[in-house]
Amino acid sequence: MYSTNEWYYFVGALDKKSCNKILNLAEGKWKESTVNVKNGVTDDEGINKLIFDTDKNNRISDIVWARDQWIYDIVWPIMFQANDQAGWKYDIRAAEDAQITRYKKGGYYQFHRDGMGDHLSIYNKPKVEALHGYVRKLSMTVLLNDNYEGGEFQFANYFQEKCTIVTPEFNKMGSVIVFPSDMEHRVAPVTKGTRYSLVTWFIGPPFV
Repeated sequence: MYSTNEWYYFVGALDKKSCNKILNLAEGKWKESTVNVKNGVTDDEGINKLIFDTDKNNRISDIVWARDQWIYDIVWPIMFQANDQAGWKYDIRAAEDAQITRYKKGGYYQFHRDGMGDHLSIYNKPKVEALHGYVRKLSMTVLLNDNYEGGEFQFANYFQEKCTIVTPEFNKMGSVIVFPSDMEHRVAPVTKGTRYSLVTWFIGPPFV
């Protein structure tokens, strides 16, 4: 386990069998991803069932949505531990649909934020009880394989008017990284093979 106040990651939190089981859910179901660039944050459809203004230059990947309970049984305790040990202690109430993502050679995701956590970012979805009134607070990525090159997960770290790109040592199958959803991050272009991951967003009341 590696913890900072900015992110938290576990090496090999999931075994190969679990990673392959998640990947099997996506077999034959891949669809091209879309991104909400109008609001400056992700995401695609998922539980929101929205249509967004899209920019294909922002992201090249394929996705499958999943809400199988056994996935949440795996990721929820990891999120809970990260939330506590990294010192965030956010009020987390639920999780959105999980996203299985495929980046083929040349695939990438430009720098972006998953959510802002403020009152302007509240989900106004009265018919979707799991989302209504909540905001994204924590994001999680699980690496489902490691037989690829490139595709580094990176943060944009700002300090004294200078931006530094930070690359955690997060590159092994089954590793998990958790971070506040308003942190700017990206997936660098894959240069060889295919990168697979599972992404989950954890939500709760907006920050005061």
